[in-house]
Amino acid sequence: MKGKNEEQVEEETRLNKFISHNSNYSRREADKIIEEGKVSINGTPVKNLATKVKPDDIVRIGKKIIKEDKNRMYTVIMYNKPKGELVTKNDPQGRKVIFDSLDKKYKHFMPIGRLDYSSEGLILLTDSVDVANKLMHSKLERIYKIKVNGEIHKKVEEAMLNGLELEDATTGAHEKSKIKSMNFEPFIAYQIISNNKNFSKLKVAIAEGKNRELRRFFGHFGLEVMDLKRFEFGGISLNNLPTGKSRYLTKDEYKDLRLFLNENE
Repeated sequence: MKGKNEEQVEEETRLNKFISHNSNYSRREADKIIEEGKVSINGTPVKNLATKVKPDDIVRIGKKIIKEDKNRMYTVIMYNKPKGELVTKNDPQGRKVIFDSLDKKYKHFMPIGRLDYSSEGLILLTDSVDVANKLMHSKLERIYKIKVNGEIHKKVEEAMLNGLELEDATTGAHEKSKIKSMNFEPFIAYQIISNNKNFSKLKVAIAEGKNRELRRFFGHFGLEVMDLKRFEFGGISLNNLPTGKSRYLTKDEYKDLRLFLNENE
């Protein structure tokens, strides 16, 4: 059991996080108004950026009281994963993991889904178990750009349109994977960008995030996935975020995320 003081510490929230989660200020903007002395707690102006807010504190920006939005007391960030990093906390083989590149303040965050070692692109991470679970198990659209070492023929298109059930879905899987069979739902959409015998490029949208799903799907047709990049998840897009960099969600992205979470309570 935890003592009273330990529970209280867990409930405290860093001031800039409290402001950014419950107002229209970003964390950077929150830091600025704190340093400018525009923020007070229980009537006392605060300029220390390390200040924590307790549940019963009254926080004001100027004369306006900032009330806690229970639906938004979490943080979600986006990371543009490069090839050659694992989406895990640590690797027994000593390979590089995403947390080697991310700022140490994100070390307790949970990745929402996975991209394998050779894949790149958008990874969402959060400090909320509930948010992570709801997004991971959602049917939200995931959009990828893919390059395969061959031609996208009619049977591949038919499977993208109608779905596919495989007893043996091991081609394209990791050699140590225990998942042998797999059911692939119809793709939400696909666009063939180039198509020839040497290699083809396409953009696909799917609503699942199974283990090496796309590598297994195309592997069944003798097509090795040479490049795979996820650039959108649930309407949240990489846009111009450089490889190896991270950012917080925007106000609009948080708004859309809250709507989704509220609808899926």
